[in-house]
Amino acid sequence: MTRAIYRSPWRIDVTVRDGVTVPTPLAVLARAIAAALDAARDRSSGAINAPASIGLILADDAELASLNESHMGHRGPTDVLSFPLQPSPAFALPPGARPHLGDVVVSVERAVEQAETGRGGHTGDVHWSSADELRLLVIHGTLHVCGLDHAEPGDEAAMRALENRLLEETAARR
Repeated sequence: MTRAIYRSPWRIDVTVRDGVTVPTPLAVLARAIAAALDAARDRSSGAINAPASIGLILADDAELASLNESHMGHRGPTDVLSFPLQPSPAFALPPGARPHLGDVVVSVERAVEQAETGRGGHTGDVHWSSADELRLLVIHGTLHVCGLDHAEPGDEAAMRALENRLLEETAARR
């Protein structure tokens, strides 16, 4: 099932793979993605233009394991992968067309397991709801699509602080 959800100025194309049960309304996830896009746009000094679209694919461990191996060279499933698309200045879109920023693929199966076993959150030791873990993963993946990273300690601290702020904001607006 694929559904476009508009959170002005963003279009979030959500695909739920067959057999995947999502523990929170898709509108909640779309709101979290839109908040992350807004925050990243504010930080990027115009590098992220709106309106634009982003894809969210809600999948299972098997799909994430396959993607993880083929794209990252790692065996086994992971919780989230991001596939940013860098728009080319040489490629002009037709008038009114939205550039596609990229895709975020989340294993709902992994999110639920991490939340239920207390291996969620940034630190891998948080016990909270599956819905909260899923929101964290879509925010995290969206920020990666927008170019934020956590490879360096300073970048990690900034990204974690932004994720925490977005989690608070989107939880309060459910």
